[in-house]
Parts: sequence; structure tokens; C-alpha cells
Amino acid sequence: MIKSLFFGMLMCSFCSLFAQQESKKVVQFSGVIYDADSNSVVPYVNIKIKNNNQTYSANYKGYFSFVCHEGDSLLFTSVGYKRVTITIPNNLHENKFTAIIKLKSDNIMLPMVRVFPWASTDEFKKDFLTMKFADDDLEIARKNLSSQSLRTLVASLPRDGRENNSLSFNNNHNGLVNKTGVQVNPLLNPLAWGALINQITEGDKSRKKN
Repeated sequence: MIKSLFFGMLMCSFCSLFAQQESKKVVQFSGVIYDADSNSVVPYVNIKIKNNNQTYSANYKGYFSFVCHEGDSLLFTSVGYKRVTITIPNNLHENKFTAIIKLKSDNIMLPMVRVFPWASTDEFKKDFLTMKFADDDLEIARKNLSSQSLRTLVASLPRDGRENNSLSFNNNHNGLVNKTGVQVNPLLNPLAWGALINQITEGDKSRKKN
């Protein structure tokens, strides 16, 4: 008896809901969907009637048109945009309703992803064990002040202003000191000629030995 009464009440509720749905006015709902920021059309937006879960889609120009009922709640969804819900007004003077729907962009901040150049943990371990660490400040200073580095710098770097000034001063000083002295011509020095002859003789002897 109780089961029959419950079943009867359930059937009555379904019948009342069906009758209420049938009593609602049928409306031709049409419109265009735009981007709220750029005013450009948003194509292929998904439109769902919440009352009966029917789904429609706008075309590539953002235009849509389908039949629904007064009081239906419609959900507009699209990837990259926030959801928008509108309700068809009741007691419309005509059996059609037109609306312009504007969707706002939905910016989602994704977590940062770091991509590593190792395909596996074994490759990472291998590269880590063979890694060459950079020199610290003390080691860099020691290399820069080594004798080889200093010789290379002396041979490659030009003189600065201070060095040129010192060289010019020394040349002028030597010129002033030797200005009153007697300049000896080495061609007239017999000792110089003797040293030259000895060098030539020694050179001939070394060539003969070779």
C-alpha cells in the first residue's frame, strides 16, 4: 500500500513537471558571441541548456540559433574563456529572443616547468660525476698572476702612458749626460776590429767541425 502511494506521488510529480515544461512558451533563441576585450567573434562556442542537458554549438562566425523555452538557463563555454550563464526571460511578446554574448578571457597561471637535458637518472649521475667545476676567485687570481701569464701580457700589451713617460725621461737624461762626452766611433776602435775578427774565425772553425 505504501509502495503504491509513493509510486503514485512520484508519477504525479513527473506529470506536473512535464506539464509545466509543455506549458512554457517555445522561443527561437539567436545571437552572436564576441570577445569582451577585442570585440572579435569567438567561434565554435559550446552552448548547453541546463534544464534538459541539450547541447548546441556556434558556427565559425560566432553565430547560433536554436529552439528553447522561456525560463531556460543556458551555459556558454569555450576554451580560454570564463563561463557565462544567461536565462531566457519569461512572458516574451514574441516567440524569439536575440542576445549578444560577450566572453571574458580566462587566464590560468600554470606552474613553472623546468626541462633538464638528461633522459634518465643514470645519464644525470654520469654527467654529474664527470662535471668540471669552475675555479674560485683565489684560483683565478693565482692563474692570472703566474709567470707565464705575466710574460704573455708583457709581450702582447702595449706600453701605457706612464711607461712611455719614463722611457722618454730616461732617454733624455742619457742624452744630456753623454752630450759633453766624446763619442767613439766603433769602426776606428782596434779592439772592436779584433773582436770581430775573432768572431769570424771562431765561426769558420765551427763550420769546419760540422
